[in-house]
Formats: sequence, C-alpha cells, structure tokens
Amino acid sequence: MSRRRLSLLAGLLLGLAASGAGQTAAGGDRQMPANKFASQNDWWKHAVLYEIYPRSYADSNNDGTGDLPGITQHLDHLAQLGVDAIWITPCFPSPQVDFGYDVSDYRNIDPQYGTLADFDHLVAEAKKRDIKVILDFVVNHTSDKHRWFMESEKSKDNPYRDYYIWRDGKRSGQPPNNWTSTFGGPSWTFSDKTNQWYYHFFYPQQPDLNWRNPKVEQEMFDVTRFWYRHGVYGFRLDAVDTLFEDPNLTDNPPAEGTDAYGMAKQQHTYDHRPAEVHAELQKLRKVADEFPGRVLIGETWTETPQQLAEYYGPLNNELQMPMYFNFTKVTKLDAVQFRQKVAAIESNPVHGWPVYVLSNHDIRRYVDRYGNTGNKDQVAKLMSALYLTLRGSAIMYYGEEIGMENNDPKRVEDVKDVIGKKGWPKEIGRDGERTPMQWNRSVNAGFNKGAKPWLPVDANYKTHNVAAETADPQSVLNWYRGLIRLRRDNPAFYEGDYVSLNDTDANVMSFLRKSQHGTALVLLNFAAQPQAVSLDAGKVGAERARVLMTTGSQLGTVNITHLALNPYGVFIAELQP
Repeated sequence: MSRRRLSLLAGLLLGLAASGAGQTAAGGDRQMPANKFASQNDWWKHAVLYEIYPRSYADSNNDGTGDLPGITQHLDHLAQLGVDAIWITPCFPSPQVDFGYDVSDYRNIDPQYGTLADFDHLVAEAKKRDIKVILDFVVNHTSDKHRWFMESEKSKDNPYRDYYIWRDGKRSGQPPNNWTSTFGGPSWTFSDKTNQWYYHFFYPQQPDLNWRNPKVEQEMFDVTRFWYRHGVYGFRLDAVDTLFEDPNLTDNPPAEGTDAYGMAKQQHTYDHRPAEVHAELQKLRKVADEFPGRVLIGETWTETPQQLAEYYGPLNNELQMPMYFNFTKVTKLDAVQFRQKVAAIESNPVHGWPVYVLSNHDIRRYVDRYGNTGNKDQVAKLMSALYLTLRGSAIMYYGEEIGMENNDPKRVEDVKDVIGKKGWPKEIGRDGERTPMQWNRSVNAGFNKGAKPWLPVDANYKTHNVAAETADPQSVLNWYRGLIRLRRDNPAFYEGDYVSLNDTDANVMSFLRKSQHGTALVLLNFAAQPQAVSLDAGKVGAERARVLMTTGSQLGTVNITHLALNPYGVFIAELQP
C-alpha cells in the first residue's frame, strides 16, 4: 500500500478524487465494540474467525517454530482486530510429515507447540477477551505412527486391523485398484508384514481411517468430547469429502493429461463424497450438540450450490459452517463472477448460512492471486470489503489483515512442503502462504528473538507489520479493523439481508445490506480504472447516504445517484431517509 496520498485527478468523474491510500470514516483508533451475540448458541453467524498456522504465528521460545504460548502473547492483537474465534491448525503430536495433518495422538499437544497446560492457558486467556478457540480435527486419516495403525499393521487378526482399510492386491505386485493420491502416486501402499495394501488418499504416512467400523466412530466422537471439555468451541473438519470411499473399490474413470507428479489424471468419482459422509457428519453434529454453542466447520470442496447444501443437512442438522470455497475459484477480479458466487450461496436450497473464505494454508494468499506489485494493498482493501460486508460468516487467514503476501521458495532445495519436493517445478508446494507472521520491524519481523525461522520471513516485513500499520490510519490493518467494527456495530451488517443492485456490470459490484433498523450501500470497483456509478434512487430507496468507509475522498452525507469510484475503490454508506 502506498503511504502517500496520490495527487487529485481534477475534473475526473464528476470531480471526485482518486485516492490510492484510501480513507475510512470509521477511523482506525476507535474502541472495538463488543459482539452482542457472543453468548448466544449461534454466535458463529455473527462471527469473524481467524485461522492460525501455529508453526508460523509466534515463536515464544526462540527455537524457530511457532507455538501456543506465542499465540497467547498476541491475543490482544486479535481482540483489537475484532476476531470472535481462532481456528488453530493441528497442534497434536505428529511426526510432521504433513506439518500436523498426520496425527499420532488426538488427545495431547505436540511438544514443539507446548503442553496441554499451555493449551488450557490459551483457552482461558482467549475467553477473557471473548475469543473462542476452535481446533482442526483430522477426521479422514491418522499418522502411520499412531498407535492404532502400528497395531493394525502387525497382523490380519489384530483388534485394530479394521480401524484402517486393508485389501489384497488385484494380482501380485498390483494395488487393489487404480486410485491415485492427491499428493502423488497410487493411493495404496504395500506392507510386507501381512502382504496386503492399505489405503491413503494423502501421503503413505497418512493411512485412511475406516469409518464403517463403529469402534473408529466411537473413538473419534470421544476425541471431540475430550476437547469440548477443555473449552474448545468447535472443530474445523479436515478433508471431509474423503471420509468414505466406494466399498467395492471401483476404478476411477480416466481424465485427460497428467498431474504434477507425472501420474495419469483421473476423475475422483469413487473416492469422494459418497452419501455415507452426510449420515456420519450428522452423527458428529449430535455429539457437538451435547455441548451448547459448539460449531462444526467443514473443509467442503463443492462444485454446485446443491452439493454445498447437502453439507448443511436436510434439516440444517449437519455442519453449521461448510466452507464456501467458490470465491477461491474466481481467477481474476471480475464483478460478474463474484456476484454469481454470492447469488449461488444466497439461494442454496436449505437456506444454510454462508461462510466465506478467500485464502488459507493450502491456498495462495488472495493479494497474490488478484494483485500485482503496485496494487496489492488496494486489492486487500477491496477484497476484504467484499467478504466482510456480505451476509454470512468470514474466515480470515493470519496476516491478511496486514496485507501479507506469498513468499514462495525460489529453489527446490528451499522447499519444506513434501508436495513441492515431489512436484517441483510444476507443483511448488504451500510454503509460500505459510511464512512467519510479521509483527514489527525487528529481527525476523518479531516472530522470535533471532533463531532461524522454519520458513523465511517475507522481504516486505519492514512496511507490512502490525506495529507499523497500527500507527498508520490509512493502513490495511486499520481498514480491516474498521470493517469488522461495522459488522459489530451496524444492524445492516449484523442482521441485514443481501440485495444485489446490478447483475451485468463487469467492473462494479453494488448491493444493499437491508435490515429493519437501517440499510447500507456497498460499491466495489474491481477495475484498475475509475468507474462512474449511477444508481436508481427508487430502487435503492434513498438519494443520500452517510459515508461509513471509503477508499476515496467522499465524507459526510453525499448524493448517491451519481458516484465515482477510484481504481479498486470501495464505498460503504448508510442510507438516509
């Protein structure tokens, strides 16, 4: 983001100014209002959730890896930002083949992140700040170092054998079918201990659990109860699409081309989303409902609104918050595409609550997907205004509030993610979106006291960090704070309906958030050029509005029938009767 005001473009678009730094009528230094819904069981409907990758957030003991005490030390930042809950990616004991998504013990904390006592302290300190803690629950598979799997591998008649999916090969040396792993290679690994193959949709070190076994089901349900009793308010459920697979092991049909690992592509027809997934998630929801106010969030990759609706359950009795990843599938700044994605989730057939995501630990940061060297901070303000003003819940990714960028490895020797090591250069891995949080201008951006971080800090940390942006009223951070303040303070945003005002404009997305207590207007310019906007006062319901936030120069009460938006501009205002 530019730290200087751009010169006014005199006479352009009705004489309104174009401002690269932007202004916010809400201001960056006001006290964040309390979330009046925090104590309700459906608190998540009015929430901003914040994903933390613990290895990368804050390193309290200066060993190069982030930890739970580091998160605790920075809870005030999250409270000032207006976060209602933090989702912590797996911090359980693990060999770290997939950086925690290979769990070897579901009921403890990995020593590199701290202790169970550290976790309890984090929950207690977060509670003081009205921040709830949500854990990442890896439901599809365990580590091959989990006690269950090590027992399972010993013999065909071991009591834990059926905790996993073991099968004979089609013939000597051949796996049971043609299924391929999303991380490269076949989905089957041979064990010479029993001369059978075990199934893994991910790495061989991540064998899939057999959820058709009632003992597995009960073990996993009890894991959730264990953490609920430790104060956890819910779970983000990892890889739920792959929880079951066709018991007949039908071959997947082929697709054109090869993947990043050199394997022939296939349509994942028989190892994804069978109907049994939904019945099982409904059971998991019943367990969650034993503890009031608990929520289940799903990693739900879907193609259609109908598929997404299935994850809410026929009676909204499955996942309260299946993630809507379709924003991440829009590859360019295009108002038409984003408008269509919003319309799809708004019209889902079971009226499930929208849950918006722009980036996470598996997806490139959105400023890199949509921005370039000169406009990333403008894009940060634009895209945050999109998903934080819509009707629904928002899930942020750590660092996006300061405009953090991807810091991708330049050489295969620098790659830590196994995906990148196996697929380089066609697949570079996910290190770039997982680099250390940038707190200040000190060594390693304040991530720690100087030990080499597990991943390198991005070079822009001296300008893009929490301390510097807190002091700058025009920063991305203060912009985020203003948006979240609006969500908490203005009835139009915490209870209003979404009403689209245009359907065809490829550059500008305009909509109302309309409640019984007031109506807000949101205009978003997805173009690199200024845009003139003409609004029908009859359709909007007013001619004048009080500016709440803008990246332009409009302040006070303005006529909204003719407006101008600067490049990537945002205009948010409250309609005046």
